[in-house]
Amino acid sequence: MSEVYIGESESLDAALRRFNKRVQADGILTDVRRHEYYEKPSERRKKKEASRRRKLRKALLKQQQRREL
Repeated sequence: MSEVYIGESESLDAALRRFNKRVQADGILTDVRRHEYYEKPSERRKKKEASRRRKLRKALLKQQQRREL
């Protein structure tokens, strides 16, 4: 549970921005979205593998671009 205490002279907008940053940093929204519906373990593995391949492909492209310069 994320909490943000509001100072006496602090505006509500500033406190809301701090709260949103805290929630983002804690990863609460991403966790809620991930648990929004049930995902089979096989689907989870496929997504993880696809993500790994994308990252690897992106790293290889960056490496090739560095060599060309």
